[in-house]
Amino acid sequence: MLELAPIVAGGDAAQALRNSAALARHVEQLGYTRFWVAEHHNMAGVASSATAVMIGHIAAHTQRIRVGSGGIMLPNHAPLVVAEQFGTLATLFPGRIDLGLGRAPGTDPLTARALRRDRLGAGDDFPQQVAELRGYLGPEQPGQAVRAIPGTGTNVPVWLLGSSLYGAQLAAQLGLPFAFAAHFAPAQLHEALQLYRHLFQPSATLSQPYAMACIPVLAADSDEKAQRLATTPYQKFLNLIRGDRRPLPPPVDSMDGLWSPREEFSVRSEWLGAAVFGGPETVRTGLQKLLDETGVDEIMLSVDCHDFADRLRCCEIVADLLPRLSAAKTAPA
Repeated sequence: MLELAPIVAGGDAAQALRNSAALARHVEQLGYTRFWVAEHHNMAGVASSATAVMIGHIAAHTQRIRVGSGGIMLPNHAPLVVAEQFGTLATLFPGRIDLGLGRAPGTDPLTARALRRDRLGAGDDFPQQVAELRGYLGPEQPGQAVRAIPGTGTNVPVWLLGSSLYGAQLAAQLGLPFAFAAHFAPAQLHEALQLYRHLFQPSATLSQPYAMACIPVLAADSDEKAQRLATTPYQKFLNLIRGDRRPLPPPVDSMDGLWSPREEFSVRSEWLGAAVFGGPETVRTGLQKLLDETGVDEIMLSVDCHDFADRLRCCEIVADLLPRLSAAKTAPA
């Protein structure tokens, strides 16, 4: 599961954070293996801005599921601070913390300026930042003057995230696991995975490529119910296109008259082109198609529902489908 702690229309951040903990407990019971929290800022519909704090909250309310970041936008932070935060989390919850790293700001340019101050425009040094951060989390080196305490020696698993080819290339070069953000940028999913596998260099972390795809999923008891629920993410991305960051809207009976043909194409194809929306059999077919075409090792769900009960039900349906899915025998070349 990917979680943004959605603030829904008529709700507030407190309810969103309570729902996140309840969702994590729910999917843990259903057998999900990871629950990642995404860093975003200055968005009225997202309450996951203090990502490390929220990860601690989720981990404290669960027992087994791995909890992590999907991701921490590293150029927004000093690597030492991230190492201390995740070193603390790993010390409190040993064996359960993941650190997914991205290089986008996770917000608009004005907010990025407020976050980064003298680092405005930074991002070209992302590989150096990743190396510095991993150094703080690894074993203490002779003569090391700066240490993360807690952090040193925790070896928190690091993933690189991407919505383009850049993250795939860097993950391959470093021999790290790679997660692609097809839940909002599906266009380069296949090319990024192919590039990652082609360039992959074995490392002390991984002997062979290991990839995840995050996709939008809405599973309901019927195709008709799912298509109505889908009007919530349709409206969400339509609002983003228009620069409107309002809370997550409720579903509507029809999108007719709410978007132009160009906006509809953009939302359906450019933003949600990898989406799997439908009843149980439609979702099973869609997930199997994704596995067959990409050969990914894991699928992460991004579920946008206004009604929390619909989110819970979606996760239940997908869990019920898992025994009927088969991994791709051979990853695409």
